Amino acid sequence: MFPITTKKKSNPTTSIGLKRRTLIISAALKAFAEHGYSGASIQKIADSANLSKTNVLYYFRSKKLLYSEVMSSILSIWDSSFDRVTVNDCPAQALANYIAEKMENSRTMPLSSKVFAIEIINGGPNLDTSFKHTHKLWVQDRITLIEDWMTAGKMDNINPEYLLHHIWASTQYYADFSYQIENVHGAHMSQQEFTHATNTVIKLILKGCGLIVPEHYLS
Repeated sequence: MFPITTKKKSNPTTSIGLKRRTLIISAALKAFAEHGYSGASIQKIADSANLSKTNVLYYFRSKKLLYSEVMSSILSIWDSSFDRVTVNDCPAQALANYIAEKMENSRTMPLSSKVFAIEIINGGPNLDTSFKHTHKLWVQDRITLIEDWMTAGKMDNINPEYLLHHIWASTQYYADFSYQIENVHGAHMSQQEFTHATNTVIKLILKGCGLIVPEHYLS
């Protein structure tokens, strides 16, 4: 048998160290998506990253810290132009863009959505207080924005919170239930089919808000 060797550790702040951190986070994302937090061991993550367990713990002292880093990376990926929309913006364009971004995230980064979904389904036991507080503030701020649009007569009077829930459910379904979609569809959706699905979701939601679908999203 060949002797087992351990990869040399690198300073976390060097270019090699940063690349290795990225590799570990990517492996952890896959492991958490497949096994959940409790089922994804540091050893499984190390094996997936082709590193030793010791090496992984050199960059992340515990699974909890690594999970926190994974969740932070997911939230940074989900940073959206909708975060910066104001009452002066067109609600149809802003909501359509937000839905399109969420759909594209589901298409290109489904594991991120699955990790988040598993966490939420289990009651969010590993989400820290800071995240819960920040997320709640974000939701309340976007609810106020939608209410301001309604007050200004820019869209129909609907429940803003339910609208946000519906957008999340409709878009993240394409990541969280991708197996079901492929089984029903008969094959993996092409990019053209996914674009058509995106435009369909936009049309259904915007028309339910009494808004005109922007021409860019008509198909």
